[in-house]
Amino acid sequence: MNEVERIYQLREELHRHNHNYYVLNAPEIDDQTFDFLMRELQDLEAKHPECADENSPTMRVGSDLNKNFVQVVHKYPMLSLANTYSEAEVAEFYERVKKSLNEDFEICCEMKFDGTSISLTYEDGKLVRAVTRGDGTQGDDVTDNVKTIRTIPLVLHGEGYPQEFEIRGEILMPWVVFEGLNKEREEREEPLFANPRNAASGTLKLQNSSVVASRKLDAYLYYLLGENLPADGHYENMQAASGWGFKVSDIMRKCATLEEVLEFIRYWDVERKNLPVATDGVVLKVNSARQQRNLGYTAKSPRWAIAYKFQAERACTRLNLVTYQVGRTGAITPVANLDPVQLAGTVVKRASLHNADIIEGLDLHIGDMVYVEKGGEIIPKIVGVDMDARFMVGDKIRFIDKCPECGSPLTRYEGEAAHYCTNDTACPPQIKGKIEHFVSRKAMNIDGLGSETIDQFYQEGLIHTIADLYALKAPDIARLERMGKKSALNIMEGIRASKDVPFDRVLFALGIRFVGETTAKTLAKAFRSIDKLASASLDDLMQVDEIGARIAESIIRYFADEKNREQIERLRDAGIQLEMEELDLSEYTDKLAGKSIVISGVFTHHSRDEYKEIIEKNGGKNVGSISKKTSFILAGDNMGPTKLEKANKLGVAILTEDEFLKLIE
Repeated sequence: MNEVERIYQLREELHRHNHNYYVLNAPEIDDQTFDFLMRELQDLEAKHPECADENSPTMRVGSDLNKNFVQVVHKYPMLSLANTYSEAEVAEFYERVKKSLNEDFEICCEMKFDGTSISLTYEDGKLVRAVTRGDGTQGDDVTDNVKTIRTIPLVLHGEGYPQEFEIRGEILMPWVVFEGLNKEREEREEPLFANPRNAASGTLKLQNSSVVASRKLDAYLYYLLGENLPADGHYENMQAASGWGFKVSDIMRKCATLEEVLEFIRYWDVERKNLPVATDGVVLKVNSARQQRNLGYTAKSPRWAIAYKFQAERACTRLNLVTYQVGRTGAITPVANLDPVQLAGTVVKRASLHNADIIEGLDLHIGDMVYVEKGGEIIPKIVGVDMDARFMVGDKIRFIDKCPECGSPLTRYEGEAAHYCTNDTACPPQIKGKIEHFVSRKAMNIDGLGSETIDQFYQEGLIHTIADLYALKAPDIARLERMGKKSALNIMEGIRASKDVPFDRVLFALGIRFVGETTAKTLAKAFRSIDKLASASLDDLMQVDEIGARIAESIIRYFADEKNREQIERLRDAGIQLEMEELDLSEYTDKLAGKSIVISGVFTHHSRDEYKEIIEKNGGKNVGSISKKTSFILAGDNMGPTKLEKANKLGVAILTEDEFLKLIE
């Protein structure tokens, strides 16, 4: 056997061992032998680059190369499920299905895993694409990151799978991994993940796939889509998928009666606490695909499926202390520190109290026995006090009046619930938070600068403002712990590339209160440069569509601060884009001038974002809801019946994709 033949043999062998270990929990070899085979394959692939394969087992380790995620339109929209919280509502769903079908049917019951949704596309038995749910119409291509998840097969085995198909499931972080990760973050005094779902979602969107690989994500697959599926039954299709190498939950049962469905729900409402991953309910699906088609869809969800959500678990524990956290905007969040208590699969030690009004409404005292729930089985919150247990408690909790980090006075703006630290240019958590926001993907998109690195640079005195980023030197970075020449060069290249980021994103990156991504685009388009925006009056700002008094006043306050103006001058000196590029007016027309247009549905020729841009370039205005002032609706496939009904009621014209494109020719 030559080396090339050995490469193919090793790949097949390692794919099998991966499946046996991670999916079947039945390893045939020990870890040392597996690692030996993997190293042999890595060495051989390095010698034979002509044999490169995106689906090699060696791709599981991930790469330290960063990449931006590309938006991909879903072939089949990823709709959400209607929720129910009572057995009575489950019975109503069952009866509706029974009445609509007027024939025998089965309900497939399965666990509702609490992670982040993923859609996987396979062609000729190989994984070709992995896309997040996104907005249901399109999501992010996270293929490289998903390849690091050992329970997702890169190459299928068995037979009978279609030439091309899609399978959907949930990316999860097991409880044991989640708790370990949070323990590490706590030791490093980093913000903790709120729950496994957030941790899984955040991990999947990391730019560095080698870090994703280290997080040990898991996955359960639960829905098969495509032509030429093995069976009409959903349950049967998932059993077939299991045979191809997919991790399919064995907590799946076909029920022929309502009582069987309710038995399943009652049993797993208790037993779910023993599962290795987070769950928050049970999904009920009509099993037959033919019957599913007959039942159809509403605007937002299928009529043939429903999610039963478990009731939030409640526990009673002692309130020991209230501490306060400072966010990027200076917002002060009170946090209840509790006696540890087991709640919905995790040990809860802290719960957010949100703001001063919540504290006052609960009438909290140190030492109170408080009731804690997890909202949607996720975020711990205090929902009440056991007044019968109140005896010899401590002082009443009163909201602080000075910043816990820098000692500056707090203020509460009219109409807001939160209190804010007024020292927004010198309060450490605010400074670091502003820098984290500045370098984020949707802002300046500077790779290699996560929260840990920013904190390290801050502690070392390298950065105290966003402008300091552009004074960094590679040797100063390289000498730091956990850094090196390569990391330093990557960061410096990210900083250099950020100088080409357009003005609207720079404006968003500045972190002006209430100026989000969309507002920044509106302001950039209206004023064209930072200088014109800085000199705008309150009236000038409020003349711009969708800019109200609150946003306008915040902008005025920002530019009135001398330190902010100095920072902008330093950014200008660094070469940051502080004005819009000259427009190529050849692409602009007034064909849609004065028209307000609603976009709805799924499109073929362009994405929704592309159509928004086309409308703006032709002088039109994008609006989110239908009213008498709406000129027409640009409608793709699967336009919601509610919007259709409202359009007909108001007499608003509906244009197809082709009709719209013809209109602007």
